[in-house]
Amino acid sequence: MKNQRWISFGLVATGLVLVLAGVARGEAADVMQKAVMICLECIGIR
Repeated sequence: MKNQRWISFGLVATGLVLVLAGVARGEAADVMQKAVMICLECIGIR
């Protein structure tokens, strides 16, 4: 049970580090732009 806790903590910490690395590289804006384009295509505006 203790090992499972440390593994969970390690995975969460790794995820946070990777998210922060992506934000630092400016990838959040790219992802948002792609999401907006997909939504506009689904609605039929583009």
